[in-house]
Amino acid sequence: MPYQVCSKCVMDTSDSKIRFDENGVCDHCLGFEADVLPNWHPNDEGKRMFARMVEEIKASGKGKPFDCIMGMSGGLDSSYLLHLAVSEFGLRPLVFHVDGGWNTDLAVNNIQVIVDKLGLDLYTEVINWEEMKDFQLAFFKSGVPHLDIPQDHAFIATLYHFANKHNIKYIVNGGNYATECVRNPKEWLYYGTDMAQLKDIHHRFGTRPLKTYPFSSILFHKVYLRYFRGVKVVKPLNFLPYTKESAARTLSEMYGWRPYPQKHFESRFTKFYEAYWLPTRFGYDTRRVQYSSLIQTGQMTREEALEHLKHPAYDPATIDEDFEYIATKLGITTDTLRGYHAMPKKTYKDYKNQEWLFDLGAKLLKAVGVERAVKR
Repeated sequence: MPYQVCSKCVMDTSDSKIRFDENGVCDHCLGFEADVLPNWHPNDEGKRMFARMVEEIKASGKGKPFDCIMGMSGGLDSSYLLHLAVSEFGLRPLVFHVDGGWNTDLAVNNIQVIVDKLGLDLYTEVINWEEMKDFQLAFFKSGVPHLDIPQDHAFIATLYHFANKHNIKYIVNGGNYATECVRNPKEWLYYGTDMAQLKDIHHRFGTRPLKTYPFSSILFHKVYLRYFRGVKVVKPLNFLPYTKESAARTLSEMYGWRPYPQKHFESRFTKFYEAYWLPTRFGYDTRRVQYSSLIQTGQMTREEALEHLKHPAYDPATIDEDFEYIATKLGITTDTLRGYHAMPKKTYKDYKNQEWLFDLGAKLLKAVGVERAVKR
């Protein structure tokens, strides 16, 4: 289709499935207005709803060392949520961090300053680096856009398995509509728990067995944990007033937490992948999704977003150093890494997948009101 940018947000036809109405407003915006706004209450009503949930969480943890588990990346959402959970609601979370081998020094520091000041225990699970490296290289060799799946999947799977093993009934999650109401198109970042896809790509391009790498299928955490084990995933930031600017200011003043140049940049790999690899190889700029979410929720103007998008998310002066760091960490040469950048492009559809299962599940959950999907 001819190039077009939404007249309300900054999503454009780099999302090949995007659709516009007669006013040039995209279906991401229309979906937000139809599916999220009527059911999103970041106000006094939401606070009352979450207060009732807090009582349930505390009751489930009575007599136990923790009443919930909370994944901690060091990013803004999880950091601010930890602050609220402990300081304002008196929860006793087990703070859980998964080290996939790509933590920035800033992320490590941001986690530690909050955990220390709140007097909490931090549990860190370290993923076997040789297996992680092999899995990530398999994704590079496959030619697909969604290179971050090995890292993301490890985080999710480790957290779910830990909660299940230790009979923790509440997983408190930093996901939120305020900064994430527009979702990445499926062709950009495909489902991270499609086991058919993960196994097919590693079978074709991996070089060693993944003996300890953690896996979690959608049926395990969406069906078994939820309906047979009674494990609930709670997203408190959807019930509370939350803005990126005020959250960062609070964390900075109270804990000495320092912000990142962009969302998800607490990981050195994700920074390289989202800032450079996706835009320059595929034409997918995740800032369009992030900025469009902030536009929808009144935290950024469209004009501000368009101005930011005029400049690349990566620093051209240091990108050669980034290439060398990523290549060295993965045990390959920079020429090999650049070769992956230039190879023929593939999509999730070029490999085995369970897209039908995910789409069916999303429709069913939306129909019964369990999840409010903005789009795809």
